[in-house]
Amino acid sequence: QVQLVESGGGLVQAGGSLRLSCAASASITNIAVMGWYRQAPGNQRELVASIPIVGLTNYADSVKGRFTISRDNARNTVYLQMNSLKPEDTAVYYCKARKVESGSWHHYWGQGTQVSVSS
Repeated sequence: QVQLVESGGGLVQAGGSLRLSCAASASITNIAVMGWYRQAPGNQRELVASIPIVGLTNYADSVKGRFTISRDNARNTVYLQMNSLKPEDTAVYYCKARKVESGSWHHYWGQGTQVSVSS
């Protein structure tokens, strides 16, 4: 089991910045992929960014060049630095962990943190 707790959301004006944090209850060096997703009202949950233990980070086209995902293994924390925020970035942001346990993939989600961007 992995518990994830997000923080750092809030209300910001367009053009501003926020940094989201996702603290894991277990060592993230044992988690294959950590990711950030978001869901706006009436929309499906979508991938924002992901970072594997080994390999390249991945970003949605809509956030490339503005958002940066990173991981601090010593703190078991993953971050999402969000710059040049736009009103369309408004959503609940969720942290997700994908981990292999007993030979199969397991997916864990945090409770979400609200990000609101005013125009």
